[in-house]
Amino acid sequence: MGAMTASPGRRVLLAAPRGYCAGVDRAVIAVEKALEQYGAPVYVRHEIVHNKYVVQTLEKKGAVFVERTEEVPEGNIVMFSAHGVAPVVHEEAERGRLATIDATCPLVTKVHKEAVRFANDDYDILLIGHEGHEEVIGTSGEAPDHIQLVDGPDDAANVEVRDPSKVVWLSQTTLSVDETMETVDALKDKFPQLISPPSDDICYATQNRQLAVKQMGAEADLVIVVGSRNSSNSKRLVEVAKQAGARDAYLVDFAAEIDAAWLDGVTTVGVTSGASVPDVLVEEVLEWLSQRGFEDVEIVKAAEESIIFSLPKELRRDLRDEAASLVAERGGSGTAGTAGAAGTAGTSGAAGTPGE
Repeated sequence: MGAMTASPGRRVLLAAPRGYCAGVDRAVIAVEKALEQYGAPVYVRHEIVHNKYVVQTLEKKGAVFVERTEEVPEGNIVMFSAHGVAPVVHEEAERGRLATIDATCPLVTKVHKEAVRFANDDYDILLIGHEGHEEVIGTSGEAPDHIQLVDGPDDAANVEVRDPSKVVWLSQTTLSVDETMETVDALKDKFPQLISPPSDDICYATQNRQLAVKQMGAEADLVIVVGSRNSSNSKRLVEVAKQAGARDAYLVDFAAEIDAAWLDGVTTVGVTSGASVPDVLVEEVLEWLSQRGFEDVEIVKAAEESIIFSLPKELRRDLRDEAASLVAERGGSGTAGTAGAAGTAGTSGAAGTPGE
């Protein structure tokens, strides 16, 4: 469809904040920094973040994405994704004589530590999340004998615990806030002494992006969420938009996936993106809409974000030499990946702590 004449009635509500959160930014920069320091290949266990464009871009730079640690040849570098991994994965890397970089989001790491602490105190831990999601798998692996998954409020009826006075809930960080609290309420009906975690598990970025969508959803006829279909937080934004009053809401990876028929009878389009989406993809959507008469863009600001996370500490070491040493000292015969610009990181990029 060609360009259309702009109409005063056509407008775009653009969510703020949107796109990259601090944990995603940290993880993506970590892959780029590792490739710059050590050269390709740098293996990444699972997608570093759930976004098709980001993964494809990093692959072109020399990142190799694998689903199992055993797929990485010994003597190489493997990075763990922002979603986190179970302790057994670290053990697999050690057995495979691999140097590791842990790019787990610090907010996910916080949940892992809570799980370990409550397990050590012999609590039953009810982990609210979606079965099969990498973050849930990683957290569950911290204390498999103490953790059981609760996949939504309807699943609460199936939960059994050893001692109703020693039960706590934790949560996957990328869920819908409303759905999580609905599940918590269902669990509290069954276990009145249910303990809440010491701090909110749902990450600040997830909450802020959902809040912005709630604010614009009541005004938008259509909401377009930019994000991949395996991104939990992106899919939640679609659900939140519909619950907030949007007539329709769709998830797209790229502007080319938008169906022009979605604009029939639409005067207000809301646009946002998941926490693993670079803003270049949102700009393409805005350009696509502009060519169809939606040139008036209004910002819907729900919160300010200033949190920055330090890069993984492993990027300050020479991991190529470390990987080669692991092979040599254990008598292995594997060949490390081609070394690039080896050396230590003089700077670790963005610095900060979750509390900033």
